[in-house]
Amino acid sequence: MQDLLFDFISKYVSLTEDEKNIIISLNTFRTIKKGTILLREGQNSNESYFVMKGGIRTYYMIDGEEKTTAFYTEMEALTPHCVVNKAPSEYYISCIEDSIITVSTPEMEVEVFNKFPKFESMCRVLSEEILVKQQINFDEFKTSSPEQRYLNLLQSRPDLIQRVPQHQLASYLGIKPESLSRLRARIIEKNKG
Repeated sequence: MQDLLFDFISKYVSLTEDEKNIIISLNTFRTIKKGTILLREGQNSNESYFVMKGGIRTYYMIDGEEKTTAFYTEMEALTPHCVVNKAPSEYYISCIEDSIITVSTPEMEVEVFNKFPKFESMCRVLSEEILVKQQINFDEFKTSSPEQRYLNLLQSRPDLIQRVPQHQLASYLGIKPESLSRLRARIIEKNKG
């Protein structure tokens, strides 16, 4: 697993053996079962996550109904709002599959940044990439129909269609599961014609 992490990091900065050993010594890898809730609404946390294998999702509970807002799969990072604003979480984070994730805290990051300033610049670049991606996703969501959202998802994240339960996918797209079934049927019908 650590080789996967080092391959990912090497896209941004080169690592010395010392740096690799320090990353290993942090012992941040966690194996987590599908369905495990990593963060609950109302909880405080200072943990950030990076998905090595598997997937996690964020969702709100509104009137007893789950509203999925995002999925994070291999090589994607998530720092919950509550880590940054030091307030209780407004949403849940749970595993959608058996997963291997790295868990870090702001204190760990400060320690690593002090020892290896190049990690700070790498994290800044990563943060900018994530911010741009989220803005594009938000804009696409706000300006497209449910059918366009589904087609965008098919194109940009086809793995999610297979990996995520239909009710979570429907919630993410902002529609009911029955509507997603009809939408899929319509698209299959169109493609036959």
